[in-house]
Amino acid sequence: MLYNLHTHNYTANSDIFEVVNRYPYEEIDVPYFSTGIHPWYIDLERLEEHLAVIDQRLATDNCLALGECGLDKRIEIPLNVQQEVFEKQLLLAKKHQKPVILHCVAAYQEAIAIKKQLKIEEPMIIHGFSKNAQVAKQLLDNGFYISFGKYLLRNPELSAVFATVPNDRFFMETDTIEEGLELVYEKAATAKNIDLEELKNIVSNNFKTVFKNG
Repeated sequence: MLYNLHTHNYTANSDIFEVVNRYPYEEIDVPYFSTGIHPWYIDLERLEEHLAVIDQRLATDNCLALGECGLDKRIEIPLNVQQEVFEKQLLLAKKHQKPVILHCVAAYQEAIAIKKQLKIEEPMIIHGFSKNAQVAKQLLDNGFYISFGKYLLRNPELSAVFATVPNDRFFMETDTIEEGLELVYEKAATAKNIDLEELKNIVSNNFKTVFKNG
């Protein structure tokens, strides 16, 4: 069994356990999903409505995580607005004791600070990681998990960064890429210099630890 931490494209492949992203305004048409307000799609006029949907969904067993949600300094929505929406969602994750799948662009310091400030003890996973070993270490030192996908396939330098991540702190994902999850796993196994079966076991154990599922 392969585990896909974060995807927008449900494949219905019986060999893959998929956590499919479903925004509050999307129907739930998949077995397991995460739900949250992405910083790109903050709609202040519908914020309370969307938060209520998230609250309701997080109470269900097949909603495995809050997300993707987070912070993005490269968009026009002011960071203070993003932070307020992010914090409201994190309190819901705390209430329902669900992990968090994070979209984070150029705002790692802020994400770390908010995690500390709100005393979030639920697992927080940075999805689609693409940065250097220094950023990875800082996140790991502050208790974050890191998920790898698209950039592991496209950026040769990221393999060396991935190799430094402890085995109990990473996940694999496809997000929106067309390449299959198998390719991501193969690349990751090569980067860690381990065989594919060992990598599968590592990710499976991490999934069961964080999501108490599978």
